[in-house]
Amino acid sequence: MALTLVGSVPVGAAADQPEPLNRMAVQPGVVGTERIGPQWERVTVRSASMNRTVAVDVLHGSGQGPRPVLYLLDGVDAERVSDWLTKGGAAQFFADKPVDVVLPSGGTGSMYSDWERPDANLGWNRWETFLTGELPGVVEPYLQSDGRRAIAGVSMGAQGAMMLAHRHPGFYTAVAGLSGCYSTVDSTGNATIALTVGSRGGNVANLWGPPGTSEWQAHDSLVGAEALRGTVIHLAAATGIPNTVDLVTLAQSPDLAAALETAGGGVALEAGARLCTENFGRRLDELKIPYTVSYQPAGMHAWEDFSAELGPAWQTISAAFGQRR
Repeated sequence: MALTLVGSVPVGAAADQPEPLNRMAVQPGVVGTERIGPQWERVTVRSASMNRTVAVDVLHGSGQGPRPVLYLLDGVDAERVSDWLTKGGAAQFFADKPVDVVLPSGGTGSMYSDWERPDANLGWNRWETFLTGELPGVVEPYLQSDGRRAIAGVSMGAQGAMMLAHRHPGFYTAVAGLSGCYSTVDSTGNATIALTVGSRGGNVANLWGPPGTSEWQAHDSLVGAEALRGTVIHLAAATGIPNTVDLVTLAQSPDLAAALETAGGGVALEAGARLCTENFGRRLDELKIPYTVSYQPAGMHAWEDFSAELGPAWQTISAAFGQRR
């Protein structure tokens, strides 16, 4: 099995993007559904803000409804089907959990944000508007949810989740960031965003304008941390040091040389995520905002390790929902 890293492959999903809609005719809504498995459904949603349809996978929770909703954001690839489903084991993990999980797809390199300008490679991204303004008003009535919601994400999705939570205070009961960076204006955060967008062929100046301008500061969760007061927060990161699972996966790779080269990127990315997470934790400490953190002594920026972070994150989120599992 090849080691799979967030941030390791070029853009490959452009051909799979849904067809644009007639902007004059667009109203957010469900336009199609497809049953993938006993609890897994693919829901196609119209987005007025992005003038297209967006594929959203839904994992229906266990037990009798209504249930809360967890929005689970992918990493930088964010392809046609969320890597949480294809690589992260989310369908198996949530099969017995009393929560409906909503997994948007197609946000490759987008930072899950509203961009200032269309991008030649990454298109027209209005993910903040979609995720906070359009999708909940469509999918939650469809699921007959109980009105409670949380958001979590990994890597780029971790930063996106925290960003949305601080920019929309009180909208989410809980937020979890797994192996992410949370500043947009310090040197580490600035470089991380430039690498994230650029690695998928995007022009970072189309995101929030030139780095250092006011929109970059407005998306910085350290700057906006006070707005998270009252939201249950969970953070997780490893060190970048390969653990046993990482080493076994490397040893089993059919192309060991390529896997070792990719693994080097995973070491650096996770070490950076650990630094970012520690910086964010210090900021929350300064403000006396409570949070839960899960630091692992070993682990790379790889799906084999992200899957292990999901359990502790769910414990925090489910407690915020008043659940026991």
